[in-house]
Amino acid sequence: MNVYKITKTVTTDAEGAAEVEVGTFTGKLVNVIYTKPTTGGYTDGVDFDLVTETGIDVWDEDDVNASKTIAPQQALHSTAGAALLYASEGTPVTGPIYLAGEKIIITIANGGATKTGQFDFIVVGPTG
Repeated sequence: MNVYKITKTVTTDAEGAAEVEVGTFTGKLVNVIYTKPTTGGYTDGVDFDLVTETGIDVWDEDDVNASKTIAPQQALHSTAGAALLYASEGTPVTGPIYLAGEKIIITIANGGATKTGQFDFIVVGPTG
């Protein structure tokens, strides 16, 4: 088993937006780490939307102000395609995100003109 990291620095355009593809990922996505530089980083209140090319939501958060690490999960479903829920609370059951040769698309909004941020993706899998 290999643990590997793919790093991508994303720079916004004059309107404070960006969209880039990252990877090719194969394995279990364990963490996504956003690092805000001490100078020239995205403005406070930046919005992130990270999704795989096949439509798996990885991270969708608005108004991020500081460096942050997440451990993304996805909703699980029954064999009938229905969302699995905890019976007592009705909250979704989640599980790991597994990727097979997929890219992740990072979309940034409200990041400030020509600002940067770094994204590190930690993956456990067969290739790296």
